[in-house]
Amino acid sequence: MSTAAVTGVCPECETDLTLPPLIEGETLTCPECMLTLRVEAIENSRLTLQMVEVQLRDWGQ
Repeated sequence: MSTAAVTGVCPECETDLTLPPLIEGETLTCPECMLTLRVEAIENSRLTLQMVEVQLRDWGQ
């Protein structure tokens, strides 16, 4: 595994992200729009990111 930074683009706000090495399935938060993203694929130090649906708990209120 490489120690070089990897890059990707937020699918929601299209912010360019430079991140430390990640593995497929890891999640992160976009610093711009605060969306939770999951690493779907890594190819040539380029991440494919997918939005994660966050389920909010229904407290019955």
